[in-house]
Amino acid sequence: MRLFVHGAKAAKTAVASAMPMAPRRIATHDGTFHCDEALGCYLLRKTKNFYDADILRSRNPEVLKDADVVLDVGAEYAPERHRFDHHQKDFSEVFGRGFSTKLSSAGLVYKHFGKEIIANKLGLDKEDPKVDLVWINVYRNFVEAVDAIDNGINCYDTDAPPRYIDNTGLSSRVGSLNPEWFEPCGPDEQMVRFREAMELTGAEFMDAVRRVAEVWLPAREIVEHSMQHRFKVDESGSIVKLLQYCPWKSHVEQLEVEQGIEGKILYCLYEDQAHKWRIQALAARPGSFESRKALPEQWRGLRDEELSKECGIEGCVFVHSSGFIGGNHTYEGALAMAKKALLM
Repeated sequence: MRLFVHGAKAAKTAVASAMPMAPRRIATHDGTFHCDEALGCYLLRKTKNFYDADILRSRNPEVLKDADVVLDVGAEYAPERHRFDHHQKDFSEVFGRGFSTKLSSAGLVYKHFGKEIIANKLGLDKEDPKVDLVWINVYRNFVEAVDAIDNGINCYDTDAPPRYIDNTGLSSRVGSLNPEWFEPCGPDEQMVRFREAMELTGAEFMDAVRRVAEVWLPAREIVEHSMQHRFKVDESGSIVKLLQYCPWKSHVEQLEVEQGIEGKILYCLYEDQAHKWRIQALAARPGSFESRKALPEQWRGLRDEELSKECGIEGCVFVHSSGFIGGNHTYEGALAMAKKALLM
């Protein structure tokens, strides 16, 4: 499945017909820069109204007043006038759709312009359901972390100090592009570095869009189609046979919520790389090692003929000692294992 429109020419074509005649101006603060405004500026310059707009870096109110867009400075959030700051005391804007992380300037720009950018990149109409799915999941898998880090929100609810230092993330790498304390740091040098930060964040954003559009979305469609046929696999509807192997766990969990059938699917059957069949139990909760219904205890840890004899099904290969996964040489055998396990 190839939704992603590659190349600078394709990206420019999508917006060139409506490009403004006079250069637009995007203003952000000067001084030390961060990941959120670098990404926000990059995103704005991919929209119809602000395509390739000039970048101004200043805290001067007179400069900000005349800019077409102001982000990460100005102490004002007014999207109707393209003001996107998040530092004011009463600011509490979130992305919505179940997300509760307070937005940074990057999240604000993405919330208001992300669908347009994604639709242009994928060559789809902005109202296409695929655009909405990609928009939400790029936020979940990329932009939300930028928001959280800029707002000082930890991944975990704990006051314990970190066990190690991680400077490999995007926000850290953007920070490292600022001039060192002993290097020249005038406006021209800062602008050169800031443009490098824009390109870095933009390249990783576009790669995140590509991964969601070309990897995540096709897998979701396979899983969704497989779930629609689960009653043909077994009348209980508790067993899903993947029509083609793909990453499936998070998709099943998310689609269950969307369809109002949380916890109903217990086993997933799929063909592995050796052309044997696996039966895998769904996790009790996302990320949990506990299964909704593990394979029977008396099967666990057994292999081959010993397992086949114990469960009375030909072609068995193994059942893991925890019961979360097992295998059979054939689909029919794996299905028989799943059906029998449902009753035990």
